[in-house]
Amino acid sequence: RPADVARPADVARTRVARPPPRVLRRYAGGTPRAERRTTRARPPGPVRVPVPVESDRSTGHSRPERALLGSGRRGGASAAAQARRREREGGKREGAGRGDGTAGLYTGEMETETSHADASVGAPARRRALVRRPALNLAEGQLTHIERSPIDLALAVEQWRGYLAALADEGWDTIEVEPALHLPDSVFIEDAVILFGNLAVVASPGAPSRRGETVAAETAVRALGLPVHRLELPGTLDGGDVLKVGRTVYVGRSLRTNDAGIAQLREILAPAGYTVLAVPVTKVLHLKTAVTALPDGTVIGYPPLVDDPSVFPSFLPVPEPEGTAVVVLDDHTVLMSSAAPRSAQLFAAHGYRVVTVDISEFEKLEGCVTCLSVRVR
Repeated sequence: RPADVARPADVARTRVARPPPRVLRRYAGGTPRAERRTTRARPPGPVRVPVPVESDRSTGHSRPERALLGSGRRGGASAAAQARRREREGGKREGAGRGDGTAGLYTGEMETETSHADASVGAPARRRALVRRPALNLAEGQLTHIERSPIDLALAVEQWRGYLAALADEGWDTIEVEPALHLPDSVFIEDAVILFGNLAVVASPGAPSRRGETVAAETAVRALGLPVHRLELPGTLDGGDVLKVGRTVYVGRSLRTNDAGIAQLREILAPAGYTVLAVPVTKVLHLKTAVTALPDGTVIGYPPLVDDPSVFPSFLPVPEPEGTAVVVLDDHTVLMSSAAPRSAQLFAAHGYRVVTVDISEFEKLEGCVTCLSVRVR
C-alpha cells in the first residue's frame, strides 16, 4: 500500500436513525413504471424553461446559454464562445429532423425537472443538482476496462430524462450545464467539477479529449455564487475518483488521476478541515466505479473491483458490479441502478429507501448514477 494510503483512526461519519425498509421505486426511461408507489403527485412532465435570448453584437447569433448561466459579458464573442456557438447550432441542425426520439433534446431551450411543490408561493428552498444532456456522439465515449457495445442514443436520452424525473420526485431541482453536443463524455458531469459543501473545485481531466468539458461546468458553479478553485496541469484529477465520507476525502490514484492532482486537492481542502487519502485504483476506470458510500458513511463495493477494501473503516460488499454506486438523496434514501436488484434489496434490508433508475446505455460507457449529476448541498 502506498505510504500516503492510511486507514484513519477517526474518520468522521454520521450515524442516522433509519426508518423501516420501504418499497422500491423504479424509473424506466422517462416514465415511472406502473408498480411505483408514491405519496405525492407526479408532475405532468419536464418543465421546458424558455431561455432569455441575447444577441451577440459581432454576429447577430442568439446566446441562450450565456443568458441562462448569468454571464455579464457583452460585445464580440471569444474564440471559445464562437466554437461553442458553432457546436450548439450544429447540434440544432443535426437534431432538428431526427426521427430517433432525440429531436427535442437538441434545441435552444434548457430542460429542467421540478416537482409540484415548486409551483407553490413561498415554497422552501430545495436541493439542486447540476446535470448535462447527452452528446450527439455519445457512442464515441472513452472506454478503458470493458468492451465497446452499441449505444442507443434515443434510449440514452429517455434514460437521462428518467434520471431527472427521479431527482425531481425526491425534491431535487436540476440545473442544466451548457450542453457540449460533440464532447461524447460530457454527460458525465461529475468528472468536471467537485463540490465540498459550498466550495467548488474544477477538475483537471486525465483524458485530453475531456478537458474541454470543464469550461461550462466552471461557469455553472460560478453562476451559483460558489467560491471556485481550479486544479492545473500537470496535475490530473477526475471527479469520479473522489469519494467524500464526512470530512474524509478518498481519492483514487487511477489512470485519470495522478499524484500531482491529489496533492493540489489536498492543499485546497486542508484549510476547510478535510483529510485527503489516496486510494489505489487499478481494476476500474474511477474510484467510484468500484465504491461509493451509504448515508451513514459505510463504504459499499463489489469486491472483485476493489483494490484494497481495508482502506475503508467500514466496508459492505455488494453482490453485483452495478450495485457499487449510490447517490445519497437524503439521510434515508439512495438512488441506484435498476441493474442491481439484489444490492437494492440489501440496502433496503439495512433500512434505506431505494429509488432505482435504468441507465443501461451509460453503463456501457463505464458510467453510473453518480456520474450523471453533481449535487449542490
